[in-house]
Amino acid sequence: MNADKLAFIKRRSKELLPELITLRRYFHAHPELSFEESNTARHIAEILNQNKISYTGSWAGHGIVAVIEGQHPDKNCIALRADMDALPITESNQTSYKSTNTGVMHACGHDVHMTSLLGAARILNEMKDLFSGTIKIIFQPGEEKLPGGASIMIQEGVLQEPQPSCIIAQHVYPSLDAGKAGIRPSLYMASADEIYLTITGKGGHAAMPQDCKDAVLATAHILTSLQQIVSRLCPPAIPSVLSFGKIYSEGGATNVLPDRVFVEGTFRTMDESFREKAHQEISQCARDVARAFGTECEVHISKGYPCLVNDEQLTRQIKSDIISFLGEENVVDLPLRMTSEDFAFYTQQIPGCFYRLGTGNYEKGINAPVHTSNFDIDEQALETGAGLMAWLAVNRLT
Repeated sequence: MNADKLAFIKRRSKELLPELITLRRYFHAHPELSFEESNTARHIAEILNQNKISYTGSWAGHGIVAVIEGQHPDKNCIALRADMDALPITESNQTSYKSTNTGVMHACGHDVHMTSLLGAARILNEMKDLFSGTIKIIFQPGEEKLPGGASIMIQEGVLQEPQPSCIIAQHVYPSLDAGKAGIRPSLYMASADEIYLTITGKGGHAAMPQDCKDAVLATAHILTSLQQIVSRLCPPAIPSVLSFGKIYSEGGATNVLPDRVFVEGTFRTMDESFREKAHQEISQCARDVARAFGTECEVHISKGYPCLVNDEQLTRQIKSDIISFLGEENVVDLPLRMTSEDFAFYTQQIPGCFYRLGTGNYEKGINAPVHTSNFDIDEQALETGAGLMAWLAVNRLT
């Protein structure tokens, strides 16, 4: 029976590929920023309506949750998730489906995620008489922006009535060729917090520093001292990163010391206990160093996404299913990754698995990293993305 389901899913995903390419190109050409995905939601709703798949809208703003009921829908429920939002990046690709929204681009593959999930939904809807249980199809806004659409949808009850026994998502992986996938059980991705510092001194003429409280000099020492949080206070076995990417002043010139300096950065770690300790240490260190230079430092830490932990048992089962779909030679084990994902909020509530979909093609030169202006995919990956999600869903319900 499973062999028949596998054959059906592979056949339908192959047949749907031309439509999936068209759909993905539409999403790519019409990207929308986090929590602004109104047109994207309308287009998703149109596809669901065309295929007579029931859904509700306005989750976390523009999110959509569709439901596909098989035989005995109360027997079990699982969830599949795709994110919807794009990034504030100006696309440099010169393609027929280049972004038409200046300064906005699907540079993280969310157009692929939505397309793959819509393809999977179509396949699953066609074979709903062949499985027992219910599948929640979650199209989530705002993955790229705090507090993360996942946290809001959870608060609004997306994991209730009925509660899924597990949740699965995939993400593009341009360093892996299309037709392949990567996976890692247990701890996979880091937490991510935003750090904001405001250093206040007394500005004045740069030629007379004795009359000033130099906020720039204090800032330099604060940034240097903060690196000890990771190098000396963090256990070496815990991957952690503290980086600052933006520094600017209020006023200031070659001969003017400013009153204020502003610093923005990110803190990431793979351990939730050290995460809490590090927040305290960052605040204390920044304030103490600032005080030593006669200045003051206001510290604001915006707590972001938690560590992403793939459920051990579920992920090993899913790896076996991916191997049966793609072949063992096309499945790789992934290393730890210091990037973050708001899918981690779901995995704090129910067992979850977040795996990677190969989208690259080195022979064609398609290997630009995500979050870059020339990111693109080998569109053959859409066939794999849709079929694989459908296959993983069916295997959770049989």
